[in-house]
Formats: sequence, C-alpha cells, structure tokens
Amino acid sequence: MTEPIALVFEERQFTRSRLDALADGLAETLARRGVRAGQRVVLMSSTRPEFVVAVLAIWRLGAAVVLFSPAWKRGEAEHALAVTEPGHAVGDHPVLAELMPMVHLDEPIEPGGGPFPAPEPGADAVLVFSSGTTGLPKAVRHTHASLGAAVRHWRDALDLTDRDRIQIATPPSHILGLLNIVTALETGAWLRLHRRFALDAVLHHIEADRITVEMAVAPIALALASHPELESYDLSSLRYILWGATPVTPSVAETVTRRTGVGWVPAYGASELPVITCNPIEDVRLDSAGRAVPGVTLRVVSLETGKPVEPGETGEIQARSDSLMAGYLPAEATAQALDDGWYRTGDVGHLDASGRLRLTDRTKEMIKVRGFQVAPAEIEAVLHGHPAVADCAVFGIPDAADGEAIIAAVEPRGTADPDELAALVGERLASYKRPRRVVLVPEIPRLPSGKVLRRVLKERHGHAPGAAPATPA
Repeated sequence: MTEPIALVFEERQFTRSRLDALADGLAETLARRGVRAGQRVVLMSSTRPEFVVAVLAIWRLGAAVVLFSPAWKRGEAEHALAVTEPGHAVGDHPVLAELMPMVHLDEPIEPGGGPFPAPEPGADAVLVFSSGTTGLPKAVRHTHASLGAAVRHWRDALDLTDRDRIQIATPPSHILGLLNIVTALETGAWLRLHRRFALDAVLHHIEADRITVEMAVAPIALALASHPELESYDLSSLRYILWGATPVTPSVAETVTRRTGVGWVPAYGASELPVITCNPIEDVRLDSAGRAVPGVTLRVVSLETGKPVEPGETGEIQARSDSLMAGYLPAEATAQALDDGWYRTGDVGHLDASGRLRLTDRTKEMIKVRGFQVAPAEIEAVLHGHPAVADCAVFGIPDAADGEAIIAAVEPRGTADPDELAALVGERLASYKRPRRVVLVPEIPRLPSGKVLRRVLKERHGHAPGAAPATPA
C-alpha cells in the first residue's frame, strides 16, 4: 500500500517517512555541529518544508526550538538572542546569519537513519515570543508535555482526523502556525504549506486540493468577504472555516457564509495556553469564543477583588490546563502572568450559564495585530530615539482587517513629520508593528505616577479626523 502524502509545498510532496528521514539527517548534521540535549537552537526561516524538518530534527536531539519571526529586523533578533541565549542556529534568514553561525536550510539535507530517543516530556520543546503589558517581547517556554496537550486539545476541538486536508498560510513562527503543523502531522491530516499568503492561491487550492478545514485570521476573513469573484471558486469541500487569533467580526463572517455557504468556527487561545476555548462544531455561535475545550478549566475573577464571580458577571478570564506554558524568559516575568496556577489572560468577559465565553475588553495594554502581540513600549522606545519626539504613547483601536490598528500619539519637540516617524518604526521593527497612524498631540496624558492614560488617548485620537496616515510597509 502506498504511503499517503503528509505535506505539500508548491510542487514538492513529502510522506511522513520522508520527513522523518530528512529530520534524522539534519539531526545528525546538527549533532556534529555540537547540538546536545537541553540546549536551545534558534530557527529563523521562511515558510518551507525545511522549517518542519528543522523543528523535528532539533527535537530528535532533545534540544528546544527558539522560533524567530522572519519579519524581525536586527534589533528585534538581538533582543531575542539576549533573552534566550541559544547555543546554535538554523535557518535561511540573513539577519540571523549576521548574528551567529547558522546551518543554512538551503544546504542539501541527506536522509539519516536514526534512531533517536524520545525527548523527555518535561524538557523544553519550543520557545515562542509574546509581549506582555510592558517592556520588550518575552519568550514563552513550552515543554513537550504542554505542547503535546495543546495538540490533543486542538485536534479534538476541531474534530480533525486523517481524512482532513488543511492548508496553512500563516507564519509557522507564530504559535498558531506551529500548532497547526504539529497537529496535522500527529493526526495524519494532509497539509499544504504556502510560502506566503495570497488569497487567490488559497482559494484555488481549496478547490484543487479539496481542503476540508480552512484556517483564517481576521485579514484573511476580510479578504474573503470582499473578494469580487469569491462565488467562482468551488469551496464545497470545506467543513468549516476556523476564525482564530482575534475576535470574530460577525458582519464579515456572515458575508462569507452568505456568498459561499461555508460556516465558521471561532476559537480562542494564547501563546501561553494555545487552546482555551472553541465553539462546538455542531453548535457554533459567532458572538461567543466558545466553551472551554476538554482539558481546560476557565474561571472569571473580579477586576476589583480578584475573587471568582458568578456566571454572567464580568471580570478577567483565567485558565488552567496541562497545556499551560512552563514559564517565560526572562523568568522573573512568569509570576505576574499567574494567579495560584491560573493563567491570567488579560482579557475581560463573562461566562454564561452554559459555559460559553464572551470577550468584551482587555486589561493588558498589548496590541493584537493579525494575531501577533505587540507591546506599546517596544514601539515607544523607537520613537523616543528620534530627536523630534519629546514624549509618545502607543495604543490600539479596533480594526476589521487586522484585529487592532496601531496608533502612535507623539508630543513633538519642535517640528515632527508623522510619516517620517512611522517609517522609522518600520525600519527598526517588523512591518506589522508599524503605526497605522501617527497623531501629533500637545501633551501625553499621564497619571502622577507617570502611567500613560491610554484610554484618554483612544477617546481623543482613536478616530482623529485628518490625522496623517502611515501606509504599512
């Protein structure tokens, strides 16, 4: 019997046996370079099959994968290296190659024979980057046990089997992309990787590959809803489209369903606890993030007292599960994220009597753009370095396409050019961190303690007419 195809990329096809043999071969190469169990190995790569091979190879050796976004610039990568202190590097990115010796994924990978021992469940498997309320991005540590639990939760929540066919156009360096890849491999689902997101390519392959589950974030959903020729594609193979990373925009989801007949399944998670809730496949509500998936326990606590509240009452959402991260790097940031073993999501909402979660607000100041968490302090640090900036504050406002749009309020010193300031951020940081708009203000409102009153800025300038736009890079 012919072995089924596990992964497809452009015209290349890989069985699971082929992926495993290539992973064995790359593991042998990395071992010769000195990679050992317990070490950390940076992976900074474009989306390609070799990314998957590299993850598997690093795990073969009992080492941990440190995922760097290929969108990062040098300063972001330098910060991440300082936080995680990896001993080795693999990838295809020139920024990483400039910073440390790197095994390049363009080098031929010869299949190997193994075998390699299974990694310890409590050993670190992957470190992904996430921003908290302040400061620069932190590394989220997941062990093989916690990541394995997240994979089981995702498989069961989405009712995935080896009969499913999925495609991934979101970055695999993000927790959602990695989770989808690992879940597909573990489940035996057929998987297509896309080098980058292109809507017509995604639609073409739903039709040509008979995709059964489509993964979408807000920009993909908006692009689907506004596509002038959406009805010309045969999407009848889809069981549903998943909406993740940002809250559902009902009007967008309903437009896609009306035009295609395909429904949506909203889900909710975080880098720290990848799968928190998901709508039951047979009972979807667009106004809810769903119910806690089996294996995850939810509670809502009062914003004033920190004590659990009754169903229907609003407070901070907290979650507990075997899929919870092992902690952050820097380690001292971990305590703030936990409340007696419960993960503090920073999201505000309530649970109804049936256990459905509805999200209404955020307590954290981080901005969520296309599923990526952006710390205002990181952008503010760049802006403060410009001689024309006396003070500044960054905040997010709701955006149908990206989840949130980044707005930078700048108190100028003399004359300041909003476009120039936005471009400066685009040069120093990943493109998704570039402000959508820079607004010049006479003063940044602050409390006596120095804390920025971001809510005041949102009310005054969140939709400021005539504000100079900054075109995203």
